[in-house]
Amino acid sequence: MRQKIVDRYNNGEGSIRQLARRFAVSPDCVPRLLKQERETHSIAPQAYVDAPKPTLQPPHLQVLEQLVQGDDDATLLQLANRLQQQTQCQVSTSTISRAIKKNGR
Repeated sequence: MRQKIVDRYNNGEGSIRQLARRFAVSPDCVPRLLKQERETHSIAPQAYVDAPKPTLQPPHLQVLEQLVQGDDDATLLQLANRLQQQTQCQVSTSTISRAIKKNGR
């Protein structure tokens, strides 16, 4: 789709706003894409380098796995509290739930 946007613009097949509407992208997307193509000769997606690191790092996940194995009837809130007591890592019950699902439980 990126290539289609650039090609249509270069062929004069619409303004930036028209192309944004036509391809259902934000109006800022088209000029950024054109600028990227002009400066780097590439329209490949750029890496997102400022992504936040996950709160639960591998050591936390190991402790969480041990907690789940030790008491598989514990609630998410209990697991979150126990994890915080053992690692000083405070996370929500949603984070605990996602980590457990990711581990295949």
